[in-house]
Amino acid sequence: MIEDPVLRVTAYALVPTLATVLGSSMVFLRFGLDERFADSALGFGAGLMVYVAFAELLAPSLELGGLGLSLLGFATGFALIKALDALVPHARIVRGQLSKRMALVALAIAIHNIPEGLAVGSSTLYSPEAGLTTAIAIAAQDVPEGLIVSLAATAASGSRLVGFSVGVLSAASEFASALVALVGLVDTALTLPLLLALSASAMIYVVVHEVAPEIFGHEHDEYSTAGFIAGLVLGILTSSI
Repeated sequence: MIEDPVLRVTAYALVPTLATVLGSSMVFLRFGLDERFADSALGFGAGLMVYVAFAELLAPSLELGGLGLSLLGFATGFALIKALDALVPHARIVRGQLSKRMALVALAIAIHNIPEGLAVGSSTLYSPEAGLTTAIAIAAQDVPEGLIVSLAATAASGSRLVGFSVGVLSAASEFASALVALVGLVDTALTLPLLLALSASAMIYVVVHEVAPEIFGHEHDEYSTAGFIAGLVLGILTSSI
């Protein structure tokens, strides 16, 4: 077990980061993106994110900081991710062969890498066990998501290398945001509950506002639902590690 908290956060953050890079590298295998696969993968990721948000982030925040700090962090997380969502104009990345729907999916994944990284960092500071569970759960859904991001970017640019590069940048943003969570070491009793609740609300916002509207309400609902349930089940299973 890594004793130094900074090294531990860094090591655990590499798990989902490398999973994203692995998924992105699959763009070179030259196969298309089936919508049923995309809906299943995104539903899977949404299920995992909901589990992690409540079980690995919000519950520890309430335990450490009580209701007041948790509510403050929860509200702050919603506000921050909403501001980020507003600052990134969805329509501007729609060009070439890239459909609006695929662009929104790619943007949703890119945005939620930030709360995912914060989730890994803050949960690791809370406990090594919670951090490892969170890192593994997020890594499991980062492989297909890395591929989806890269395929979307490839369709927009016409270059698989560009698509892969976008996937790597997405992974880098996740890694960097995990390191941002190290501010929780400044005053653990105050900042850590805030960070945990902030990460939880940011992940929930992304699922509700970005991912769910893209994968539910059309002909592939059964794939989205099955993926969502599978994600929840995997989250429960990883909690026993």
